[in-house]
Amino acid sequence: MKPRIQPYISPEIHHRLQAMAKRPGLSESAIVDRALAAWFSGEDGNQRETAINRRLDRLTRQFGRIERDNLVLAETLATFVHYFLTVTPPVPANQVEAARAKGDMRFDLFVRQVAEALRSGQRILQNAVEDVTEEASGFDGESASERLGEVRADA
Repeated sequence: MKPRIQPYISPEIHHRLQAMAKRPGLSESAIVDRALAAWFSGEDGNQRETAINRRLDRLTRQFGRIERDNLVLAETLATFVHYFLTVTPPVPANQVEAARAKGDMRFDLFVRQVAEALRSGQRILQNAVEDVTEEASGFDGESASERLGEVRADA
């Protein structure tokens, strides 16, 4: 036998409870019993919320790594372009075609090397960044980004 209780509820809630209890197969007691069971099982909701928060934290860390990698890639490209434009002398007019042909050959070789690196799983830039980050984390008192900024300023 179920225990009987006599709680007080607001008139608005009582009106809604009576309207819902008019549906077939429902009674006021069954509705209140289900509502209390759902209320007490809210602990399951906390577990679900914890799992969602854990996943969001993991996604945030992944996004941070992607952002860092993108920054490294952009800085690498900018440094290379700056260096290339600084040290490359202009090509004499009579050697432009030969220089273009040589550039096309070098570019094709470059694309093949990138494709091979992607196919083999070897990541030159990623390995270099990890090496620098590990090296930088060995210092005390400064963050790796501060040390990398100093290295960049000296370059």
